[in-house]
Amino acid sequence: MAQYGLANIRNTVLLSHANAGKTSIAEAVLFTAGVINRLGKVEDGSTTSDYDPDEQKRRISINLSVLPLTWKDTKINLLDSPGYFDFVGEVKAGIRVCESAIIIVDAASGAEFGTEQVWGFAGDAKLARLIFVNKMDRENADFLRTVEGIQAKFGSKCLPVQIPIGAHTDFKGVIDLLTKKAYTGTPAKESPVPAELEKQVGAQREKLVEAIAENDDKLLEKYLGGEELTLEELKANLRKAILTGKITPVLAGSGLQNIGISQLMDTVCEFLPAPKEVKVQVGNDLVEPKEDAPLAALVFKTSADPYVGKLTYFRVYNGVFESNSQVWNSHHNSSERIGQLFLMRGKTQEAVPQVRAGDIGVVAKLTQTSTNDTLCKQDKPVKLAPIVFPKPVFSLAVHPKTKADIDKMGSSLARLVEEDPTLHMRREMDTAETIISGIGETQIAVAGEKLQRKFGVGVELSTPKVPFKETITQKTEAEYKHKKQSGGHGQYGHVFLELEPKPRGTGNEFAERVVGGTVPRNFIPAVEKGVNEAFAEGTLARFPVVDVRATLFDGSFHPVDSSEICFKIAGAGAFKKGFANAHPILIEPIMDLKVTAPGDLTGDIISDLNTKRARVLGMNPEGGNNVIEAEVPLAEAQHYAIDLKSKTQGRGTFTMEFKRYEEMPAHISQKIIAEKQKEQEVAKEEK
Repeated sequence: MAQYGLANIRNTVLLSHANAGKTSIAEAVLFTAGVINRLGKVEDGSTTSDYDPDEQKRRISINLSVLPLTWKDTKINLLDSPGYFDFVGEVKAGIRVCESAIIIVDAASGAEFGTEQVWGFAGDAKLARLIFVNKMDRENADFLRTVEGIQAKFGSKCLPVQIPIGAHTDFKGVIDLLTKKAYTGTPAKESPVPAELEKQVGAQREKLVEAIAENDDKLLEKYLGGEELTLEELKANLRKAILTGKITPVLAGSGLQNIGISQLMDTVCEFLPAPKEVKVQVGNDLVEPKEDAPLAALVFKTSADPYVGKLTYFRVYNGVFESNSQVWNSHHNSSERIGQLFLMRGKTQEAVPQVRAGDIGVVAKLTQTSTNDTLCKQDKPVKLAPIVFPKPVFSLAVHPKTKADIDKMGSSLARLVEEDPTLHMRREMDTAETIISGIGETQIAVAGEKLQRKFGVGVELSTPKVPFKETITQKTEAEYKHKKQSGGHGQYGHVFLELEPKPRGTGNEFAERVVGGTVPRNFIPAVEKGVNEAFAEGTLARFPVVDVRATLFDGSFHPVDSSEICFKIAGAGAFKKGFANAHPILIEPIMDLKVTAPGDLTGDIISDLNTKRARVLGMNPEGGNNVIEAEVPLAEAQHYAIDLKSKTQGRGTFTMEFKRYEEMPAHISQKIIAEKQKEQEVAKEEK
C-alpha cells in the first residue's frame, strides 16, 4: 500500500449498539474498495474483521480490528469496534486514535441504548460524526421513523443527506440530497430520481440547505435573499459544520446488500476530517501534527499472538516511524529495538518500511511496551494523553484444572491482562483465590477460553468466595496451660491473655504487660507467634480474625520443661479459648455502589437493591440520568453486573468500591457457619 500524507488519510471508527451490522458494513467497504474479492458473512465466520476463533464461535465482535483501504486517492483506516458492552475497552481505544466516527443505526430497531452510549463517547472525544442507517433491506425498516428517533435522542442537527429508494425487499438505492442524484444497484449506478420521491427529496433538501446556510452569515444572507446556493458552497459549508459538530449527516444503506456503501466512503473522504485538521495534545501543548516533527506515537492495543508473539498497535501523531530503528518509551524511560513494521488488515500483515504521521501501524515482539505507552525519540521525549479505560465491575475466581496448569496460569493471565487493560488480576490472600475482574461475564468467559486456546492453560471459573472475617464484641480474659509429662523432659507453657475489640479497620495487635518475670522475656515472641497464627483462623467458621488486641499479662514457666514451642501452643490455645468467650461475630465487606441509569428505571433499581440488603443513601440527577448511591454487602452484589443489565436492558451502569467491614445479620452468619462446618466435614472425609 502506498504512503499517504496527513491530508490524505481518514481514521474513522465504526460504533453502534450490538448487532447493528458494523462488521457487515466493514466487509462491504473492503469489497467495494477492491481489497477483498468476496463478501464474507458474520454467520459463517468468514469476515475479514472477525477473524478471532472466539468471535467466529459467538458471532460477535470482541476485538478492535484495523482495516486499511484506499478510496479515491485517500487512505481510510476503518476501525471495526465491538458493540457488546463487555468489550467497551476496545471501543475506547478505537475512539482515542480516530478523528471521526461512523455511528451505525439499525433501520428497524432505531437508536438503542448502546447507540446513546457510543454517541456520548464520540462526543466526549470531540470526534466528527456521521450516522449510517443500516439494514434498509430488513423487514420493518423505516428510514424517516429512524431519523425522527435519532433527532429525538441526539438533536435536530442530525440531518439526512440522503434518502433511501424503497425499503425491505424493495430497497434499491439512495438519493443524494445535495446533488439530487439517485444511485441504485451493486455496484452503484446513477439513475433517475423516482417520480414518487421528488416531493420528499425537495422537502428534505430544503431542510438540509437551510441548516447549512445557518452556519455561515454570508451564505445565510444569500439564502434569505432568494439566491440559489451553489453545490460547491453547500459542500464546503456542510464540511465545516460536520467538523465543528454543528451538523451530523445521516446516510442510508445496507451492508449485507452492499447498497449505499460507495456513497458512504465518498462521504468519509469528502466530509470527515484528515489528521492534519485535528491538533494533537503533546504534553501540555496542542500542536499541529507534522511529518517533520520528532516522533510521537501512542500504543492503543496489544495482542498476544501465539505464533508471532506480542503485537503492538500504534497510531503515529507526529514524525515518521521507521522499520529497523530505535525508539524511546517515555512511560518506562527505556529504549526499544524496532524490527519490521506492518500494516494490519484483520489478521493479515503487510510489511512496510515506515509509518508516517496520521497513520496506524503494528510492530511485533516489543518487550517493554504495552497499551497507553508513548513511543518517541530519546532526545525529544514526549507523553501523549492515554486512553481512559473503565474500571472492572464483575469478578470471577480462576482455578487451574490440573497440576500442570498451576505453573502456567499466573504468567498466562498476566499476558491476557496486558492484552486487555479492562481486565485486572489479583490474588485474594484471605480466600487464597486468584481473581480476574472485568466489565462483564462474557468478557471473562472469553478470557478463560483464550487461556486454553492461546496458552494451553485449562481453567475453571467460579463465583469468588467472600472474604468474611471474624472479630469479638466484648473484653475477656483467658488462661491456657500446655503441660505434658513423659520420660525425660516434659512440656510446659502457661499464659494469661486479655482480649479486647478494637475499632473497625484498625487491625490486630499483640501487647504484653508481664511483670515479675512470670513469663521469661525470651518466650514472649513465641506467645506472639502463637497468637498471630490464631489470628489467621477464627473459631466460628475459620475465617481470619481482625480488629482484636491480645495482651499477655501473666503466666508461669518451668525451668526445665518450658520451651518456645510450648509457649507458642499456650498462646494460641489461650487466644482461641478467650475468643470463644468474647461474643465472636462474623463481619462482611460492605461496598460503596453508584448506579447510573435513566430516571424511568430508578424505581426498579431501588426495589432490586432492597432485596440485596442494600441501604440507599441518596439519588442525584446527572446528565439526564439518575445516580443512585447505596451501600451493599459484597455477598449480595457479586453478580450485580448481570442483574443490572437484566433489569435495565443494558441501560444502567455502575461502579463499586470497598468501603468497610460490618457485622453480618445473625440469621445469615448462622447459615454461613453451618455451610463452613459442612465443608470441613466433607474435607475430613475425603482425607
